[in-house]
Amino acid sequence: MSGRFITMEGGEGAGKSTMMDRVADWLAGSGHRVIRTREPGGTELAEQLRDMLLDRDNLLLSEKAELLLMFAARAQHLDELIRPALARGDWVLCDRFTDATWAYQGGGRRLPAEDIAALESLVHGDLQPDLTLLLDLPVEQGLQRASNRSRADRFELESNGFFQRVRNAYLERAAAFPERFAVIDAAPGVDQVWAQIRLVLEERLTS
Repeated sequence: MSGRFITMEGGEGAGKSTMMDRVADWLAGSGHRVIRTREPGGTELAEQLRDMLLDRDNLLLSEKAELLLMFAARAQHLDELIRPALARGDWVLCDRFTDATWAYQGGGRRLPAEDIAALESLVHGDLQPDLTLLLDLPVEQGLQRASNRSRADRFELESNGFFQRVRNAYLERAAAFPERFAVIDAAPGVDQVWAQIRLVLEERLTS
């Protein structure tokens, strides 16, 4: 694979969409062909699974079924879009990837780490992002931002305790894989957050 794989992670209200725009523009301005995508989703089938996972009417969806659907969508996404793009030499910029599963299903849902690890190995093996930007901010601040958006989805109906576990799990992942992660303070304004991200991009992707 000659392309690069960059993921952006973070809890509710972290500002990932805004920063995705800026990162995509920066990469394109640096001469790279950029494929922007998201998880769950990214392909027609994976987007259908996304709708099922986020639909607030599916409150009876079991935690194990949720985990399996996440990885089913990911398997399709990898086979149909991500791996071919990387093989062409494109740079893939993805809104969330498997770190989100470790955070939401592992941390938030408290599902067993060995189950997530087994599915991760089955679905994408050694393929990991080249860089993961983790937008981090206090849970209360993130939920306040998210409340100003559209109608809450199935995940956004969860408790503050759930989202605190998600945040903790993300930070644990970042501490465990410092060579891949860059933790960004997402609490300040947009320009301050972007300044942090741009510095990381310049330091890690232009050498």
